[in-house]
Amino acid sequence: MRSYLKFYIDGQWVDPVKPATLDVMNPATDEPAGVISAGSVDDVNLAVAAAKRAFESWSLTTREERMALLEKIIEVYRTRAEDIALAISEEMGAPFEAVAKPMQSLLPELHFVAALDALKNFSFEKAQGTTTIVQEPIGVCAMITPWNWPANQLACKIAPALAMGCTMVLKPSEMAPFDAQILTEVLHEAGVPAGVFNLVNGDGMSVGAPLTAHEDVDMISFTGSTRAGQMISKTAADTIKKLALELGGKSANIILDDADFETAITVSVQTMMLNTGQSCNAPSRLLVPASKLAEVEEIALRTVATIKVGDPMDATTTMGPLASKPHFLKVQGMIAAGIDEGAKVICGGVGLPDGLERGCFTKPTIFSDVNNQMSIAREEIFGPVLCILPYTSDEEAISIANDTPYGLSGYVTSGDIERAKKVARKIRAGNIHINGAPFDVNAPFGGYKQSGIGREWGSHGFTEFVEIKAILGDSPE
Repeated sequence: MRSYLKFYIDGQWVDPVKPATLDVMNPATDEPAGVISAGSVDDVNLAVAAAKRAFESWSLTTREERMALLEKIIEVYRTRAEDIALAISEEMGAPFEAVAKPMQSLLPELHFVAALDALKNFSFEKAQGTTTIVQEPIGVCAMITPWNWPANQLACKIAPALAMGCTMVLKPSEMAPFDAQILTEVLHEAGVPAGVFNLVNGDGMSVGAPLTAHEDVDMISFTGSTRAGQMISKTAADTIKKLALELGGKSANIILDDADFETAITVSVQTMMLNTGQSCNAPSRLLVPASKLAEVEEIALRTVATIKVGDPMDATTTMGPLASKPHFLKVQGMIAAGIDEGAKVICGGVGLPDGLERGCFTKPTIFSDVNNQMSIAREEIFGPVLCILPYTSDEEAISIANDTPYGLSGYVTSGDIERAKKVARKIRAGNIHINGAPFDVNAPFGGYKQSGIGREWGSHGFTEFVEIKAILGDSPE
């Protein structure tokens, strides 16, 4: 069992000011996987103070110094990637061979590499007549990260903050803190200067709230639920902090009538069920032509049959448990609500999958004949639950896609790329995948409406960590 009882503050592993602990549960076994210390406002104050002191020197470092540090972080990270994959499997249940190792632990390296590449040519200042426009590091950054893609969310915040010359205090999810501990060890070994990066574990009330309210924190980068994002926004308003919020989603996946349905539906179901459906950009609303509904149901059912739910450490497992018991109960409640609302159950339903008697495992569930006013079509379930909604025209599909408080992602599949692009441009969401296009770590990631504020990934993520200054009369004509 893992034991991580120290915080990382000012370049040192230190004990919490007030000893207190939290168990971290393994969702596959319903047993503790480890223990962490639970921080308090006193620990937050020490960490923020360290970050504030370090900002004075780190903000003045050169591009070359920051590039050298990122290169070293990448080098060290590669030696610990498998350790991080194992930690993620233990803390949130991602299948080690199918998800944690090839995806969850690979993405952080890709984000550090993307930040390094973007930094090489980033324009920190430019002349505009007699004025110089300067982009400067914003200051001390509070980072609060989620449990679903934990290491990914660490890296896509830490990498641009370092590249821009910011300092930071991280509070990872108390449900999935192990990978953050290992990444902190990576940063320490790579030589991140004391105080530039600080880690304090704990829950939202004891650590997250005082961190986001702290008067010496200049910006907040948060990934999590829309509800939590609303609370953080209200807290940040008192001191007018800059916010970067990556929040919930209920992404529409439009399959147009000229698509290859065998391929499109297979990929759609597999993408939805990836990471046990615990992805903010999951294509959870599958919009298909009403005339193709029966065919779609048959292909979807056949695809689900290939999913193996079970022990994350079993090499044949493709779907692990949901990340925690409270989340399991929430998803079970949403499945029951879908049944009560009269949606057609194609497969799955409430209860544990056959052959499993413990853990937070959930049956891959598909509802059909769903209308967009049902709770399962409007609320983010964040589990392996797919809703199939029929439509009768491209215009109706676009209308359904946009009839949501969210706007993180969208998906369009068509045999005619120009038709797909036309539909994609009408979807009100931050990133649209055409014909199964994979993610791009250099593309901006973020959402419209209640899916958030700002963008992450690549050079687009840099802008969240800078202030813009105009120095008038600085440049001669």
